[in-house]
Amino acid sequence: MPNIKSAIKRVKIARERTLKNASARSALRTTLKRFEAALASADVDNARAALAKAVRALDKAAAKGLIHKNTASRKKSRISKRFNKAAV
Repeated sequence: MPNIKSAIKRVKIARERTLKNASARSALRTTLKRFEAALASADVDNARAALAKAVRALDKAAAKGLIHKNTASRKKSRISKRFNKAAV
């Protein structure tokens, strides 16, 4: 445990950020799972709406530094490809 006041504060801030990031990462995974479920149900309109939400969530996560921008791009590409395959 740190003794210096600023170091104590940094530990507290790191703990708070870790919780916030974990929650945001969990929400992102939930959004992606909802897209997967919509895709599995073969409801194209529902899947299209879920895809839009998932892409938006990935963009926001990348902008906030939660995930790397290339990771977001790769995931968007893969889910779009899966949607296009199912929509045909």
